[in-house]
Amino acid sequence: MRRLAPLQYWNGVVLLGACALLLACGPNSPPAGPPGERSYVHSLDGAPGSLDPARAGTLYANFLVVNLYDTLYRYRYLARPYALAPNLAEGMPEVSPDGLSYTIRIKHGVRFIDDPAFPGGSGREVTAEDFVYSIKRHFDPATMTQGAWLWQGRIVGLDEWKAAGADYARPVPGLQALDDHTIRIVLTREFPQLLHTLAQGFAAVVPREAVDHYGPAFSNHPVGSGPFRLRSIDSARAVMVRNPDFRREPFELATEGFDPASQSGLGLETLEGRSPPFLDRLQVEFIGEDAARWNAFLSGDIQFTKVPATQFDQVLASRHPVVPAAEFAEAFGFGASLESGFVYTHFNLADPRVGYHPEPTREERNRALRCAIVKAFDWQRRNQIFYYGIGQVFPGIIPPVAPEFDAAGGQEYIRYDLATARQLLRDHGWTPDNLPVLEYGFPANVTERQMFEQFRAFMEELGWPRDKVKPLTYATYGDYARAYARREIMLITSSWNMDYPDAENTMQLFFGPNASPGSNSSNYNNAEYDRLYRLAAGMLPSEERTRLYRRMNQLVMSDCATISGIARTLLFLWDRDLVMLPDRAFVGGYFLRFVDVRTAGREEG
Repeated sequence: MRRLAPLQYWNGVVLLGACALLLACGPNSPPAGPPGERSYVHSLDGAPGSLDPARAGTLYANFLVVNLYDTLYRYRYLARPYALAPNLAEGMPEVSPDGLSYTIRIKHGVRFIDDPAFPGGSGREVTAEDFVYSIKRHFDPATMTQGAWLWQGRIVGLDEWKAAGADYARPVPGLQALDDHTIRIVLTREFPQLLHTLAQGFAAVVPREAVDHYGPAFSNHPVGSGPFRLRSIDSARAVMVRNPDFRREPFELATEGFDPASQSGLGLETLEGRSPPFLDRLQVEFIGEDAARWNAFLSGDIQFTKVPATQFDQVLASRHPVVPAAEFAEAFGFGASLESGFVYTHFNLADPRVGYHPEPTREERNRALRCAIVKAFDWQRRNQIFYYGIGQVFPGIIPPVAPEFDAAGGQEYIRYDLATARQLLRDHGWTPDNLPVLEYGFPANVTERQMFEQFRAFMEELGWPRDKVKPLTYATYGDYARAYARREIMLITSSWNMDYPDAENTMQLFFGPNASPGSNSSNYNNAEYDRLYRLAAGMLPSEERTRLYRRMNQLVMSDCATISGIARTLLFLWDRDLVMLPDRAFVGGYFLRFVDVRTAGREEG
């Protein structure tokens, strides 16, 4: 057996002027609370649909789930490049020489919170069997999971367990509790990203007693062993309080990856030797509307915000490089980060009007149609109008934060070329009379509608009749997501935030077996792509894997399967009295356990 070292990757997060940004008194003051209580009010630009880890399919749900439950691993708070660290696990796993068998030991004495689901209401110790049960739930159709794709086809016997009826009394050969504190996972083939999947909210450990006790209500009645427990939740906010029984593990700057050159001035040094969580009360406001969230921040009702693009002019003194205006630099903490993902518009290739077709001639005409649309899409205008010109446009599906990103390859794919686009239509017999109706789906809100109208303008410039470019609107994002999972939408505009810092996480978006309702919402089906994906999926990061990924990226672009893409630059502001380094990428919700408030005479925890 060999011990696996932590994996590290570069993400490109930039903290701007940390030393200078927290020096002056800002207009925000911490929300009132009981004397001596350390509290923090965070904000998210969306609400979680469910707090059941198996259904925590959004960034918003994951932010809460990883604070209410435990995962085996997490990301080191301050390390850039990002690096994995043990969480519920005692250490990194022992891995067999063939890379297929992982032995993971979990910490002793970790307990679920007290809850009526347990006999006498007293929480019991977390065991290896709880982890086995939690992963099995993803393969039980009754769970209606959103996370099974992480392990589908990867763990010996797990898919067969599902096919045989998902009987929890039946063992899975590749997923075993060897004893109360030892887990054995056996893979069907090498999967170097396994530990990253075990840091996702989907992999959080839940007790069967709570699932059985609460039934459908379990989605909003979390019973975990994380640093916080839920006090209340509704459509507007969640309130969490410190879990008094959370294990005491002193914070170490060196272990968390502290970089004095870029992270001094944030007050992080005051955390050394103390045990998280540092807050008594954590409140998360769900504010989807940009204007409402911005006003709430300026009035002091929330202490953190993702800056709306409409306010970039006010907040920034410079776009290139990104520099905050003096009044914001003096009053608030400020950070800028290129998102760990991208925005795209996929073609639904299962739709014969624009995708695959039983007639080879029509299929080739459809490909030309898609390529014409791609070339008529003006990314520079999209970037300027909706992303303030500081987004990074790139070709294909390997975003700039990934090590495999190729800045030079495929630039013609994102080059606006209306003349060539029009010629493609003419060469393949497309006329205004026989062009198909384009159905562009989006959830109903002002910004999404404006993005559709811009797309329709691009298509009119190409020669598409205006009445043949139609909106398909949905009341909520959930309704929209369900519709494209059912293959009901021709053009799907959405975004993908990488689950873990490895390009495999975006390459799987076009793997044929992951077609809808899976993560491959474009329903792309290319035998060569699938062959290369299977070949690369078992590789550790290397020059050869990079070559394969870039070849796969070229295949997607050659087939014009998607209009992609752009990585947005996200701006953050936070109250200067907070000790924290916020993260919207891989550390995500994990950083909330390390947030502290600067107060005089504070008792050290």
